[in-house]
Amino acid sequence: MLNESTASSQYSMNSKLTRRDFIKYTGTAATLAAATPAWAQAGKVMTVAFVGVAHIHTPGYLNALKKRSDVRIKYIWDHEPERAARRAKEVDAQVATDLNSIWSDPEIAAVIVLSETNRHHELVRAAATAGKHLFVEKPLGITAAESREMAAEIEKRELVFATGYFMRTDPKHLFVRNEIAKGNFGTITRVRGSICHNGSLGGWFDTEWRWMADPKLAGVGAFGDLGTHKLDLLLWLCGGLDSVTAAIQPVTHRYGDCDETGEALLRFQNGVIGTLAAGWVDIEDPVQLLISGTAGHAVIINGQLFYRSEKAAGSDARKPWTDLPPALPLPIDQFIAAVGGGPRGTLVTSTEAAARVVAMEAIYKAARERKWVKVA
Repeated sequence: MLNESTASSQYSMNSKLTRRDFIKYTGTAATLAAATPAWAQAGKVMTVAFVGVAHIHTPGYLNALKKRSDVRIKYIWDHEPERAARRAKEVDAQVATDLNSIWSDPEIAAVIVLSETNRHHELVRAAATAGKHLFVEKPLGITAAESREMAAEIEKRELVFATGYFMRTDPKHLFVRNEIAKGNFGTITRVRGSICHNGSLGGWFDTEWRWMADPKLAGVGAFGDLGTHKLDLLLWLCGGLDSVTAAIQPVTHRYGDCDETGEALLRFQNGVIGTLAAGWVDIEDPVQLLISGTAGHAVIINGQLFYRSEKAAGSDARKPWTDLPPALPLPIDQFIAAVGGGPRGTLVTSTEAAARVVAMEAIYKAARERKWVKVA
């Protein structure tokens, strides 16, 4: 089994990434084997349901939970019955034809929401009202307003929440965040993030996952779909945003007017200047992250970290930095552990997930209006 660091590296270095590779490297097939939680050691089994199975990462999540002896998938629901039946057969689960059978079932501790994004608001609020813990694929919602509503419901009921932001588990990112906390970058002046693949060029969204290239259903196009991952990382590293501007556009028009590439300029509340690139029309994406400060500099190139700081002995920007912390389990495994009473680790809170939608909404508005927009 690949560990997360290896998966991330192979993903970033593959110039002709296939849809299968993308699911493998960024989905839960690359999940680390987590230490067995105490509740699982006691022989307990957690019962979960999948509410919507439309997302491209559905196969990865199903396979990951199917392999766990401490998790039972009881129900699969989807608004398309044939899709639900197909996925239920893969994991020997029941097809739920009525969502109330899930909400009212006391055995169901948590639900995994992998529906089209425009269905999240209704499904998440119903699940929260029923007291079910929630794993919701990103983005949390179509709009900032509905995302904040969902977050408020989840927080009010003190439910465990997680979403598919896997970048917080990467050893390189954990190391950089620790060095920032130590002050080894000095005053950070600028940061650059990039996350791109060849999804449009490879026709990944031509058939089964066509909805993901329809902003009416997905809320965003390529820039928001991929960019939200790196946006989460940049906010995690550098804090909140003050204002943004951007250029976002289609290129091939394979999916009509759905955007396929973009670049945003970010002004953080602490004065850091940032850029964010994301798209589905790139055959290479070698430089995934760059952070520059008055005392330190880090860059990730083809999955390798290069780091130098005046405050870190032995740092040398001419060779890869390999003294890294261990990778963490991916969000789905941290979520299962947390629902069972374990620590929440690096899980994104529902409030943070909503804030990413707020920021992305401002970025798209800035691109449409060709101006700077405050991130409220």
